[in-house]
Amino acid sequence: MPANPSPDPRAPFDQELCGLVLDTAPRLPAVVQVRDEGLADADGWVVAWGLVDNDGPTHVVSIDGRARMTLVSPERAVCHFAGRPGITARLVWLAQPSAAALDRTEAA
Repeated sequence: MPANPSPDPRAPFDQELCGLVLDTAPRLPAVVQVRDEGLADADGWVVAWGLVDNDGPTHVVSIDGRARMTLVSPERAVCHFAGRPGITARLVWLAQPSAAALDRTEAA
């Protein structure tokens, strides 16, 4: 009969670390441009991603990596990517994460 493995003493601490990560995770909005919004042939695409801290600034990086901004709010990013005729911009938010893992493969 195999012996029961002893519990990993790191497990409670690892769970605490994962909880800390979930509690402090930034919000992640995508900046999306839309052509001909409201029309039948409207089209949209992601032009940038943001990283929003609860108490701090919003960091935005364009998809091609050429534009990097630090702004006071995520809504300010919309202004930077809107304004061309027929093109609007808006934020689309990813849902808050519900799990964290210490192992990269577990997080995938």
